[in-house]
Amino acid sequence: MSLVSIERRRGAAVVTYANPPYGTMTGVGAQEMLDKVRPLTEDPAVRSIIITGGVPGIFIRHYDVGELSIASDAATDTAPPPPDWDGRAAGGYLALVDVIAEAPKPVIAAINGLCMGGGFELALACDLRIAGPGVEAIGLPETRVGIFPGGGGTQRLPRVVGEAKALEIILRGLTFSSEEALRIGAVHEIAADPLARALEMAAEWEQRGAEGLAYAKRLTRAALDRPLAEGLADERRSFQAVMRTASARAGLKAGRAPASIQAL
Repeated sequence: MSLVSIERRRGAAVVTYANPPYGTMTGVGAQEMLDKVRPLTEDPAVRSIIITGGVPGIFIRHYDVGELSIASDAATDTAPPPPDWDGRAAGGYLALVDVIAEAPKPVIAAINGLCMGGGFELALACDLRIAGPGVEAIGLPETRVGIFPGGGGTQRLPRVVGEAKALEIILRGLTFSSEEALRIGAVHEIAADPLARALEMAAEWEQRGAEGLAYAKRLTRAALDRPLAEGLADERRSFQAVMRTASARAGLKAGRAPASIQAL
């Protein structure tokens, strides 16, 4: 049975994950999502990607604890990775979150229900997060079962909510409502229908140059990972590159109209 479905809505690709009845992420589900999302990131006809849950009241509940328990037992019989391992995964869940974060186009998490552990880490890899008003549990409870967020949570959450708040959430294993998530900046918006709101945003990007958005995402995501001078140099090189693209030339010509200038 397929756990992941893809629906094209004009330039947006809606990726729905459904693993009833509990909506947990599994190894099979993560690999299937990776296999279906990776081509979308490379398809120029796809201008944005939206990820949502297909089980009522659930985005992705968390990563399957039973699978993690089996992996823990197996780990006692295998050697640890070499010290110089860069952490890049070839497949599965870890590769999936990297592909989402590095996609050269906007990715939105339409959080329509429970979103904890690996589910929230996947949402953190997205560029924007829109939650429903009735979501009761968003967060990272991993330390409650003796582990910690290993799908990017310890690295991405501090960049989203700040180090102090991230430490509180991770060390205490906290989950919170969508309203609290909005207050601390863990989600960008609350919408009655997160998917519908995500599609509204996607429609905006269809009218904008894909190259400009790709450069903007890459540069902004890298901003906190390198010295300011290095980032500024990259930005200036990239600006010269994007100015040469057909989409930028067309957009700038259209922007010369008085109405467009007033909107800037």
